[in-house]
Amino acid sequence: MKTTDYLQLGSVQNTVGELQTLLASFQLYYANLRGFHWNVKGVAFFQLHAKYEEFYDDAAEKVDEVAERILMLGGTPAHNFSDYLQKSLIKESGVVSDGKEIANLLLDYLKTLLAQERKVLAAASENNDEGTVALLSNFISEQEKTVWMLVSSLS
Repeated sequence: MKTTDYLQLGSVQNTVGELQTLLASFQLYYANLRGFHWNVKGVAFFQLHAKYEEFYDDAAEKVDEVAERILMLGGTPAHNFSDYLQKSLIKESGVVSDGKEIANLLLDYLKTLLAQERKVLAAASENNDEGTVALLSNFISEQEKTVWMLVSSLS
């Protein structure tokens, strides 16, 4: 007995594959955010330190939701960092402590995540997979607002 027997979806292999890439990318995004949180310095330290914690808490929730969606679609979410490093579209950052540099990196990461989320969205839409579509639509909506706020903060 499989969950997908009851979901009445067609082939979900492509969606699961794209979700695996998204999962790996979110894991590297999360790890980088933790480093930014720990290493940020400067006059805006208190605000940025708190903001990066907010961002990595959100990323951790999204990691869990993506992994659970992979399971719902009959896949097995990757859980080894070696797998994440191979599949992620986001690379590990070094130590970065400048808030402006971090904001620019975050914008690049979000651009990458948004592009991958749109790939998942397209794959899920082809199968009428409304569950995945709704999940990714919410992610996209939230991240577009974050992009706007980051761009505004750099202006």
